[in-house]
Amino acid sequence: MRLRRVGEPGAERPVVSSGDGRWFDASSVVHEYEPATIGEARARLADALDGDRLPQIDIAGMRVGAPISRPGKIVCIGVNYLAHAQETQHEEPAEPVVFLKTSATIVGPHDAVLIPRGSAATDYEVELAAVIGSTARYLDDAEQGLSCVAGYTVSDDVSERDFQMNRGGTWDKGKNCETFNPLGPELVTADEIPDPQVLDIRLAVNGEVRQQANTAQMIFGVGEIVRYLSRFMVLEPGDVINTGTPAGVAFGYPDPKPYLRRGDVIETHIDLLGGHRSVLEEA
Repeated sequence: MRLRRVGEPGAERPVVSSGDGRWFDASSVVHEYEPATIGEARARLADALDGDRLPQIDIAGMRVGAPISRPGKIVCIGVNYLAHAQETQHEEPAEPVVFLKTSATIVGPHDAVLIPRGSAATDYEVELAAVIGSTARYLDDAEQGLSCVAGYTVSDDVSERDFQMNRGGTWDKGKNCETFNPLGPELVTADEIPDPQVLDIRLAVNGEVRQQANTAQMIFGVGEIVRYLSRFMVLEPGDVINTGTPAGVAFGYPDPKPYLRRGDVIETHIDLLGGHRSVLEEA
């Protein structure tokens, strides 16, 4: 199944598709794709689709919101592609590099991304995002980790490198500015993505391809990431995991680095999941 939220900000409605191009209004079955009930919602929606109980809806021209409303947490994995580690002068990590973003950073896949006031180094990071469907704590192996994933979507871990690297403390200042996590366009359930490590992933700025890789190149795969995180925190339904970005970020270029400017257009794409189109504006 493919789950979307469509409508104006704050008034989105849940819609669902079996993948044949038709969309159905799911609001009679679930009020919202809420973090705590995303696993349960999958089962109810599957039953409703099989029973032909949902009205078809034309979503053409409607705004698409993020597929999950305000997850409890966004857990991010840094330098998870070797070429990206190398371009940013990092060693290959022995264990996943972990940091957090707030849910207030999430916007829809085609919403504007705001360049923070005082920023000169706003950057892009296309990533495969895994959404947790069942509680994960102290898992034993990667297979158990994958079994806790409800589905996958496309994420852009937008970052401000000066805030991140040069303003002291941890990376949080450069990762949590408003609009810094476009997400969507849809949550594709895990049964439709049996192997998340075979997906082509790319990002372009103003039509120029900057990032192009395959999730097979991850240092730590999705299942291992979930297992690892479960040893340090409880992962709950609806939590989003940004699994890392490939090489090609502006920060990795020689000077002058091609950081984002007002009017730039970011386009992302991951196989089977779709992508974003974000226009940069000033905050």
